[in-house]
Amino acid sequence: MPTFVKIESGKVDKSIFDQYTSAHRAYVEELITKGHKARSGYWAIKGGGMMIFEASSMDEAQAIVRHDPLVQNGCVNYQLFEWRIVVE
Repeated sequence: MPTFVKIESGKVDKSIFDQYTSAHRAYVEELITKGHKARSGYWAIKGGGMMIFEASSMDEAQAIVRHDPLVQNGCVNYQLFEWRIVVE
């Protein structure tokens, strides 16, 4: 299955963002359970973060990102890319 990367930057105050982090974590856990091999985290030095996951197509990847609580609640700006792994 292709690998996709959502690179994001926050666009709301931390107090608002933090209201949705638990839902985001639960969503990532659900993706893992469904076999998408999702991982999510944030940059140590600057704001923003990344979620990496597998999906069958760009359309499915876009649907997965649209259902992320951080996206649904307007907490982040993001870009979505298919990542073609060369070396594992």
